[in-house]
Parts: sequence; structure tokens; C-alpha cells
Amino acid sequence: MSEVKGSQTLIVYSSVHGQTIKICQYLERKLQALGETVTLHQIQDEIDLTDYDKIIIGASIRHGKHNPAVYEFIERNQALLEEKVSGFFSVSLVARKPAKNTPQTNPYMQAFLSKSSWQPKLLEVFGGNLNYQGYGAMDRNIIRFIMWITKGPTDPMTCVEYTDWQKVDNFAMQIHSR
Repeated sequence: MSEVKGSQTLIVYSSVHGQTIKICQYLERKLQALGETVTLHQIQDEIDLTDYDKIIIGASIRHGKHNPAVYEFIERNQALLEEKVSGFFSVSLVARKPAKNTPQTNPYMQAFLSKSSWQPKLLEVFGGNLNYQGYGAMDRNIIRFIMWITKGPTDPMTCVEYTDWQKVDNFAMQIHSR
């Protein structure tokens, strides 16, 4: 097991509208404050994972799915992910609901775990950010329809962040304690 203080931590992300990046940057600041060296990379970047003690992957949901690049990254790097301290978190609007805001109850996390041969020990789900004005017309209409079905806000002027930052703090502490 790697030494907690001074760990080299990599956070790899797949983000569509920016909330996953925001969460990754927040984790970076928290872990750095705890003495870890943290590097952020997009999932598509060429990264040498051997330099890191811990690898965390964060991915957002778009149209009900994680980016295929997430699964490709995992497939290419599964042996190292299993050898090192590693974890995964998913960001979605469905995680705004209390009944769907844990890894065990979130349908996107469960879909990820059933699709991926990598089964990380560190798992978390975070609510995303709903900003209709920040979406293109097609995404805005699709998301409004989904929100209507799921009894969420449909006003096209809605901008609300569902990320529970205390939960992100707790996840940072879980990462740091490994």
C-alpha cells in the first residue's frame, strides 16, 4: 500500500458540460491540502500511469451513458488500475434524488459496474449541474423532457447545482486515507 502523505494521485476525467471537471478540480485542491501531489488529465490524453500511486476516474453521464472513452481507458489500463489504489465516480442529474445518490442505488453506477470488468473499491456518485442556458437546443430539449418525466425542473431559465460538496469532501478523505 502506498504511503498516504506525499502520494502521487492522478485524476482522469470525462466531462461534457464542465461539472465533472469542477468536481475534479475541487478534489485536486482538497488532496493537495492534505499533502498529495495531484495531476488532472482528460480521459483521452496519453498518460503513463506507472508514475502514480492512486488513480481516480470521474465521468459524467450524457444521454444516459458514460463516454465510451471511459471504458476504453479502463480496458487499456485495467492491470494497473487493479494494482494501484483506484476509484471511480459518476456525475449525473439523476444523483440529485435521495433514492439514487449512492453507488448501490444509482442506476448509472450499477450499469457501469455491470459493463466494466474493473470493479473499483472506491466508488461514489455526485449530482450534476442543471443549466439549460448552457446547453445547445437539442440537449436542452432532451434534458427538459427527461426532467419532465422525472419530475425535475423544466423552466428553461433553470440553473441549479446538485453537487453535494460535503460528499465530495468525504470522497477526498477516502482517497487520501488509502
